[in-house]
Amino acid sequence: MLNVFSVFLGGGFGAVLRYLTGMYFLKNLHTNLPLATFTVNVIGCFILGFLYILFINKTDWNSAVKLALTAGFCGGLTTFSTFSVEVFEMIRNTQYVQAFLYIGLSVLVGLIAVMIGAYFAKLCI
Repeated sequence: MLNVFSVFLGGGFGAVLRYLTGMYFLKNLHTNLPLATFTVNVIGCFILGFLYILFINKTDWNSAVKLALTAGFCGGLTTFSTFSVEVFEMIRNTQYVQAFLYIGLSVLVGLIAVMIGAYFAKLCI
């Protein structure tokens, strides 16, 4: 039950941070691009890459803390469903190039962010 509560708590923090990021981008960057979703997804990839390596090497961390940070916080922060709806909307509006660039950049930059996070975790160990 502690693990479920940990995921719930971490997920709440991640989701609120995602919401606040979206509001910040909406208020300050008046653009048609889905930069808020892209940003939280890349940041989430970096954090998860970091935590993945950290938790592999530091096995003494409590499982509830691990779950709160990974499945909870990173899961609440990142959003595949919003990304998918944004791509769908671009395709629906015949913005094919923009949609496929968004898909490609999201996957590529997300993977690079995981690798950079893993690299920094190795430096900290």
